[in-house]
Amino acid sequence: MNNNVTVRTLTWQIDGQVFEGRLAYPAEPGPARPGLLMAPNWMGVSQGAEAIAREVAGQGYVVLLADLYGQSVRPANGDEAGAAMMPLKDDRALLRQRMQVALTQLLAQSDVGLDPQRIASFGFCFGGCCALELARAGADLKAAVSFHGTLDTPDPADARNIKGSVLVLHGAIDPLVPNEQLPAFEAEMEAAGVDWQLTSYGGAAHSFTDPAANVPGKMMYDAKVSKRAFTSMYNLLGEVFA
Repeated sequence: MNNNVTVRTLTWQIDGQVFEGRLAYPAEPGPARPGLLMAPNWMGVSQGAEAIAREVAGQGYVVLLADLYGQSVRPANGDEAGAAMMPLKDDRALLRQRMQVALTQLLAQSDVGLDPQRIASFGFCFGGCCALELARAGADLKAAVSFHGTLDTPDPADARNIKGSVLVLHGAIDPLVPNEQLPAFEAEMEAAGVDWQLTSYGGAAHSFTDPAANVPGKMMYDAKVSKRAFTSMYNLLGEVFA
């Protein structure tokens, strides 16, 4: 655990429903820091997601772990996670709204040394889809980063709204991200003139950043690939925030 990071609970409302995320930021005061909106995997706001938010904040960022399901929805297993996730995957306008409200919450945190001009999003699995959808919605992001996330979108022309750089970190043997999504995504980005990168990691399955993932051939943690992927994100963030 990173003891140099402060984590606090943040709540907000959308149409009367309460959402509860986590704000993680360096405990030591310093120059204004970039802000990152983190979209968790399908398990939502969990201990594992909070651990990632802490780790990333320790690199010098203000990180808001977004709650996309609502305060009362904390999946305990895959069935519950799927039931919470699918209504959002099926309604991208609703998904984007929840991401945009969370982004507004991040930008409102003026007491933690946040630089509102340097903002990006990142996410894992379902959260990777969310990070990309926020960019496609035209949010003022310097970058959007997807770790083993799905790449499809209902209207590829929305990519014209993307303002920042896009980085997709993909497992080459990920059975949950169909291979046909890759050329479609590349064509979408190219048609819109986006600054994009897609890295495909050999031998990596779904959830390669998740230490708890252990379903051989389907969802598997890969420490080496995870380290490479986070390094790629930090390299891009260093570039776009410079």
